[in-house]
Amino acid sequence: MKVAIRIGLAGLFALMLAPAYGEASEPLKPRQQVLYDQAEIARFRGDSEEAGKILADMAAGYWSAVGYLNLSTDHARNDLNPSRALVALRVALAMADKDPDTHRKTALQARILLRAGYLSYTNAEYEKAIGFLEKIPLDSHKTPQALYFHGLALAEQGHHRAAMQSWHRAKKYPLAYPGVAEAWIGMGRGYDLSGYLGQAGEAYLAANAAYESERVTLRKLASQIRKQGAYKALVLDARGSFSGEAGLGSPKVEWFLADSRTLTQPRMAYLLGFMEQPVSQQAVSRVEDLAKMAAQLQGSVQDLDVFIASIVGQLESSGSATETAQQDALEDTHSRLELRMNALLARSDSRELNTDQYQQLRVIQTTLSDSGRQLDKFEGLSANRAQNLKALLVEARQLRKDSLAHLESVKALRAPAEVLLDQLALDFVKAQDKKMMVALDKTEQQIAHLYEYLALKELDSGEQGR
Repeated sequence: MKVAIRIGLAGLFALMLAPAYGEASEPLKPRQQVLYDQAEIARFRGDSEEAGKILADMAAGYWSAVGYLNLSTDHARNDLNPSRALVALRVALAMADKDPDTHRKTALQARILLRAGYLSYTNAEYEKAIGFLEKIPLDSHKTPQALYFHGLALAEQGHHRAAMQSWHRAKKYPLAYPGVAEAWIGMGRGYDLSGYLGQAGEAYLAANAAYESERVTLRKLASQIRKQGAYKALVLDARGSFSGEAGLGSPKVEWFLADSRTLTQPRMAYLLGFMEQPVSQQAVSRVEDLAKMAAQLQGSVQDLDVFIASIVGQLESSGSATETAQQDALEDTHSRLELRMNALLARSDSRELNTDQYQQLRVIQTTLSDSGRQLDKFEGLSANRAQNLKALLVEARQLRKDSLAHLESVKALRAPAEVLLDQLALDFVKAQDKKMMVALDKTEQQIAHLYEYLALKELDSGEQGR
């Protein structure tokens, strides 16, 4: 099974909407990813030895870590003893530690540790399993399942009270996370093994009620997806409930009692589960990109509307009577100033001005002459300005027309993309509902067995009394 680790919780919405790694549409792949793909091809052929050789030549980092994680899956499936799989997982942990992307590294390490803990548990190495599981960060969405396995390992050692503490902690997470539904059943089993049959029955009944309530939640979510679309009902609404990174709890308390509020939103829980699959990531990414394009194009159309209105206003005012009157007034004023200047210069010929005054008049005359030339050019510049504005207006209107055409194309593409995303989301919700039905069936069986045991016990007590 190909593993695609995409997201760490802190950077969830910055990374979760990107295409899955290894996607064929990527133009250029880094060398490490190319080697990873080669190892995967060898692994799919059943040649684990060749895959291991390729991975051994890779540099430490994300891709080699994922490769060893996948290789451990093959070893676990093919070997009766999980030792080779655990060795591969330890190598994967070492490789992942060299990944410079902190959030991606944390997410991958949590997955590796969970896998190692599970394999150790199935091999009856309970202390080793507990050691792996307690290293999983509390802000990982793998924590609920880790808590469940942690409780199982403790229960196998006979520590039923400690096991129930782990399961009680797992129960605080939404039922959408793997391991939570099982933890509810585990609480009943823990009371049963501890000899508290009445409390065991109450725990099973509470689990039943929780599963029924979750099925109602799932039906409501499916209804919202049908009405609003999966992008709004699942992705955007989950973003709204996401409040950022929570603390890891006090270091003085036990690992399984530490508090983490990061993952307590049910909608976020279902979104994380949905985004586990690369096909879901691609579907969300496609709708996200098209939504961004539509917003940008709509903004461009609005900006162009303002720009066009401004150009039209300038063109309407450029040939107005007010502007013509202002130009005529300037030319009239300039003519009067030139007449006065000529008169002053004429007086200089009759020796009425000294040399300094005469030089100042010459400077003023030069300035007036320059102003006259500028006024002569003004009409031509005004005409050119109008032509330039008209050219800009034509270009702006064409850009607006093109933007609207592109906007329609984006809308046409977005509709089927949203339909595909909706169907994937509805299938996911349906699968979650089936899980709740299976859990309900298990609790009902446990309740039936418990009542049967109590009835037989009461019958035996009655016979002994006679």
